[in-house]
Amino acid sequence: MTLSIDDAVKASQYTDLLTTLSEGSTRKHFDPYEDIAWDSDEYAVIADDPRWILPKADPLGRHPWYLAQPREKQIEMGMWRQANIMKVGLHFENVLIRGIMHYAFMLENGNPEFRYVTHEAGEECNHTLMFQEGVNRIGADVPGMTGLLRKLVPLVGVAVRIYPEWFFTFVLGGEEPIDHVQKSILRAGGELHPMLERVMQIHVAEEARHISFAHQYLLRNVPELNPIKKHLLSVLFPVTMRWMCDIIVIPPQQFIDRFEIPRSVIKELYWDSPESHETLRDIFGDVRALARDAGLMNPVAKAVWKLCGIAGRPTRYRSEPTADQAMVASLTRAA
Repeated sequence: MTLSIDDAVKASQYTDLLTTLSEGSTRKHFDPYEDIAWDSDEYAVIADDPRWILPKADPLGRHPWYLAQPREKQIEMGMWRQANIMKVGLHFENVLIRGIMHYAFMLENGNPEFRYVTHEAGEECNHTLMFQEGVNRIGADVPGMTGLLRKLVPLVGVAVRIYPEWFFTFVLGGEEPIDHVQKSILRAGGELHPMLERVMQIHVAEEARHISFAHQYLLRNVPELNPIKKHLLSVLFPVTMRWMCDIIVIPPQQFIDRFEIPRSVIKELYWDSPESHETLRDIFGDVRALARDAGLMNPVAKAVWKLCGIAGRPTRYRSEPTADQAMVASLTRAA
């Protein structure tokens, strides 16, 4: 089949992007055992270190109930929460690696996607090592990912084969919330434990490439879907985003029970209060722009975005600072 001039230009631009991402992965990548000084005195994990108190960028960290707890409990809760976020990240990266390798297995010779997705899988493997080392150093026996997704992991290969566009939507559903939270923490400043800060810096730096690829993959492939698959994806898109956000951001029941957090506090934080509504909406500004540009914002889809509580203004550019991030930075400076 002969490509039109317009299609040929788009294909060339996509290949150029993949080359840029692949060369970026070659030139600048991180090894968790070379680029993190785990055994240095500076990175030592000490039980009474106040730098483990949750930052204001974490909704729980700025809630009056948490701020009213004794300092020792704030520190213990902070360590447990940060360890569990890393463990959830590890589990998600593991699922992502499985799917990416299934996808790479299907690619034909000469496809430039093969090199990039294999680079990405290697980087994600390093992230799982980094996250698990962080959990081990903290010493909290956290569960990580719980619920339905954990049971569905064996089906990821099937999903990639029959609906790769949904798989890369799922990828963004996991990457965007944790990227948003980590960027909020790093942008706000404040005193973080240096081990945690270094883990976040590495993760944010490499996830930028992974998120960029998923965005471009969807922009390139979604418009070519048949009408049924495209309409289905337009509805699945916001549902997947909200589902993955809840898995990554909301603490597990073990955390709630261990620290005796009132049910009213959890409901307010996730997502009953006006402030929490704004936080939830802010997480998905970039993917709302992606859905619009990929042609997935039809009237039914818009209603589902609203029903999921994540409708709002698309960002004007990738990683545009949000009102929530500005508020967190202000609170951090005031503290």
